[in-house]
Amino acid sequence: MSAPAGKEAGRGTGVRAPSRALIVEKTLRTDRWWLSPLLTVLGLSAFIIYATIRSFVRTAYWVPEYHYLTPFYSPCVSESCVEGSRHFGAWFGELPGFIPLGFLVLPFLLGFRLTCYYYRKAYYRAVWFSPPACAVAEPHAKYTGETRLPLIIQNAHRYFFYVAVVVSLVNTYDAITAFHGKTGGFGFGLGNIVLLGNVILLWAYTLSCHSCRHVTGGRLKHFSKHPVRYWIWTQITKLNTRHMALAWTTLGTLVLTDLYVMLVASGAISDLRFIN
Repeated sequence: MSAPAGKEAGRGTGVRAPSRALIVEKTLRTDRWWLSPLLTVLGLSAFIIYATIRSFVRTAYWVPEYHYLTPFYSPCVSESCVEGSRHFGAWFGELPGFIPLGFLVLPFLLGFRLTCYYYRKAYYRAVWFSPPACAVAEPHAKYTGETRLPLIIQNAHRYFFYVAVVVSLVNTYDAITAFHGKTGGFGFGLGNIVLLGNVILLWAYTLSCHSCRHVTGGRLKHFSKHPVRYWIWTQITKLNTRHMALAWTTLGTLVLTDLYVMLVASGAISDLRFIN
């Protein structure tokens, strides 16, 4: 049964458009389709709350004895950073309290995550309900895709990727620098395993990005003429199949790494040392 013409005119281009079948029910699915978007929004919210608080507190982010620096504060390049944590020097003076010490890269990392192909799917469904699940109608009257603000910014994902590669190099340097003993020289403790494990997974997440796959082989028309790039593209493609798992895993390792550094820096626990 068709709807009145007046109502049809106001339905826009979404699922209630005149050209779409009129189904009163939101969905005919009987399973718990809402569970996945609910868990997604809870997981993302928990990370955002934790990361925001830790980025602004400016305490317990550096362990001077072992040179442990949390990734939430790297690189720390202002006079506000505690002595020793400025691995690349002080580029800026004292910062007001409303600016996080990791301000130099945090906006770019946030942009990289927000524009990530997997995260788009995750928060489009869990936050914007566009759509919340397969075969479940979305509440929006119009659909414009990623052609207008703010979603047009998603097209800048590849540029955020380039910055993410640089940040991964910085995190790698931090992890290497952390092999420092309490009495000087080489040292190795549980914190090193945590920092190194985190940076390895961050590299895996960054390199499994769809933009990285495109950079390595997206424009090649004849793979046979570029065997090296084809091999790299093949390896990135294999890694890309685990992009979703790495997206969530790295959120967890970032929190775990920061939490461990915070506990050691605050004196709540002692670092388990294997060497020096």
